[in-house]
Amino acid sequence: LATKINFTALAQLVGLNAAKLEGIAKGWLPSPKDLSVWREVRMFTTTSDGTTVNCYLVWDEVSREAALFDTGFDAKPILDCIAENKLDLKYVFITHSHYDHVEALPKIRAVFPKARVRSSSKNAPPDQRNKPAEIIHLGGLRVTHRETPGHASDGVTYMVGNWQKDAPCVAVVGDAIFAGSMGMGNDSWDLAKQKVREQILTLPAETLL
Repeated sequence: LATKINFTALAQLVGLNAAKLEGIAKGWLPSPKDLSVWREVRMFTTTSDGTTVNCYLVWDEVSREAALFDTGFDAKPILDCIAENKLDLKYVFITHSHYDHVEALPKIRAVFPKARVRSSSKNAPPDQRNKPAEIIHLGGLRVTHRETPGHASDGVTYMVGNWQKDAPCVAVVGDAIFAGSMGMGNDSWDLAKQKVREQILTLPAETLL
């Protein structure tokens, strides 16, 4: 016989809301979003050895200046999109340095050697590290960041704002949070949960994650 789960007791153990935890267990998913509001955002999903990862390309509609957030495993669909839309790749932002998020970086940099890399890795060259309160302009778009370690020691969430037609901010969270779950606390479960609550869940409700 199936054992009934005591969600109230389980939620107390892990510090979560019992009703929401039960909803997730029963298949809750976020409501669908009309992504046409952000016309200059593309997601690329690549897979290798059973691991699937997403990366994102955004650009300013007028200047055609673009930024890539993580690289995934395969550079080709990214490079094809850049060429098709006649974009100028200015930045590559890394959410964390796990291999699946940076595997295609050498191929991207080979084609765009002048694209600037940004990450929060302590092992990165000083000129490639994110700086506190830094604002990076991508044409009319603005890119800022919040440190979100826990899943990885160098975990960071990037926010892209100032879209045309007042579209809400886009937050690229890496593996810090998923729909109904969060990334494994490789560095620290407590720190990962704390940073998700402090740095991601405090973003405006209309933010696209």
